[in-house]
This record gives sequence, C-alpha cells and structure tokens, in this order.
Amino acid sequence: MSRAQNGISSPTIYFHSPCFDGIASAVLLYDFLASKRGWRNIDLVAVNYDIRNTWLQKNLSRPAAVVDFLYHPLADFWFDHHRTTFLTQDTREDYLRRRGPERVFDERAVSNTRLLWNHLRTAFDYRNQRYGALARWADITDGAKYRDVKQALESSAPALRINASLAFGDHSYAISLVRYLLTYSIEETSHLPVVRERYRRYRTASRVGLHRLRKTIELRPGGIAVFDIDLSDDGTIISRYAPFYIFPDARYSAGVVHTEHGAKLTVMRNPWMSSPNVKLGELCARYGGGGHSRVGSILIPVDEATSAGVFREQIVDEIRRSDPEQ
Repeated sequence: MSRAQNGISSPTIYFHSPCFDGIASAVLLYDFLASKRGWRNIDLVAVNYDIRNTWLQKNLSRPAAVVDFLYHPLADFWFDHHRTTFLTQDTREDYLRRRGPERVFDERAVSNTRLLWNHLRTAFDYRNQRYGALARWADITDGAKYRDVKQALESSAPALRINASLAFGDHSYAISLVRYLLTYSIEETSHLPVVRERYRRYRTASRVGLHRLRKTIELRPGGIAVFDIDLSDDGTIISRYAPFYIFPDARYSAGVVHTEHGAKLTVMRNPWMSSPNVKLGELCARYGGGGHSRVGSILIPVDEATSAGVFREQIVDEIRRSDPEQ
C-alpha cells in the first residue's frame, strides 16, 4: 500500500493505464522530477477512464503530476494530448489561466511521451537519452503507426511485446512496468519472465480471438466493420486492429467486447488510410468515453453493459451522417 493510501501525503504521478504511452510518459516524468525537482519516494497511481465521472472530485496526493490523462486542477504538473481531456468548461478555463511549462496540452502530439520528450528539453533543458526509444515506440503504439496490420497483430519487437503484455495487465502490473523501465532498457524489460509470460498468453489468446472474430464480424455499408462478441469465459483477446486484417478495405471498425468486468466499445479509423475522418474521440466522449481523432473507446460497467450495443449503433449512424466521404 502506498503512503498516499495510508493518508500520508507524498509526491505522486498519476498516469493512464493500461497504456504503453501512459507508462512511457510516467517513466520520463518520474526521471525528470526525481533528477531535477528533488521528488523522492514517488508514488505511482494508475488510472483509466472508468473514473471519469469522479475524477474532478478526487483529492490528489500532493505534490501531484498527471500524465496522458484528464486535466485536474490540483495537478502541479500535467501533460496530455487527448482532445477530450477537459471534462468541463471550467477545467478548460482553469488550464488556460494556469498553463505554462508545468502544464501543457498539445492535441497535435502523436503520443504524450513525444510531447514530454520534446517539452522537457525545450522548457527545462532536460533530456535523458536512455529513454529516447520510449518516445519513438509510443508514437507507433498510440498513433497506430505500424508498418502494416501484420506488424500490429504479431507485436514481435521488444516494445511491442511489452505493449501486447498489457492486454492482461491490471493497474499493479502497469505500475511495475514503469519501475522496470526506469531501471532496464526496453529489450531487457521485454525479457523479464512476467512480461514474457503475458506476451505468450497474448499471442495465443489473440489467435483464438481472430478465429472467433471471423465468425461474427460484418462489413456494413460505408465500409464500417461491426462486431459484438462475448469473451467473459475464456480470456480470448480481440485486437483493435483485427477488423482491418479481416477487412483490409474497411474504413472504420466499431466493436463491442464483453468481459466479466463489463463491456468496452472501441471505434477506430483504418490507420492505413489517410483520408479525413469523423473525430472519434469526441464522438465517444458524448457517451462517457474519450480518445483521439482516429480512435475512441467507451468503458461500460457490468450493470450497464446491455447499453453497449445501443451506443455502437448510434455511433455507427453518426459516422455515416458525418463522415466526409460518405
């Protein structure tokens, strides 16, 4: 248990999880704050969008840093690149009043790690070269800049194996990865037994998931690949890139995956097509989710999981109405 959980204030970094970009961002900022700002015994707290509705009421442990996640007025350091980061107009205005070197929003940044990598050098003349590869790989994973769909699915490079291992990662595992990457290189981290085992499970589960997805996915008019699949019982994984492996010419995917924890609705623009698209993160934000321009998701709790299909159909209809190429 952390000191913050025991009611003792301590320096804390809150980061998006389970997300390679969130983890890599936490590594860069941890190194900076420990080396240049004298933060000691830093606690790490992993957060995801399931706390969206209560995030602004959360009393952050101070001093606090938040990376790759929703804006919070109590954050002493805050960096994000998601278009949906401001939950209210008041928080947007708070940021505009207080923005500066310690609080930066840049929706043009492909990854939050890249934002930090560039900003820490420009604003604070600080850059630790050992973490440069994290920024490069975060751009690939968060910006869906894979060479092709095969690379996205196989995830054979060390950084991609770490990213794939997050499919079975809870928040405690994400926190462990931050600490591993502070100590070890990407390649060394990818060979740690816990990462290798989770990656092995990912490869097996994703192959099964691809087989199951072929039986249920359909290509709708407008080039939208749609699916709804229940994975509550078997731990199977459906990669968000799998629809484009089955339907390479699909322009969008909109799918619901049910697990014992609830449902996740993911909407994605084919990353290997470069034409204009509907702002998917903003679209998902209307339903309590978020994301980027070309990918968005909604986490739906167990007691509301039956609404996932309704949300999906509404989003599909909105894409058809709003897409520049429809």
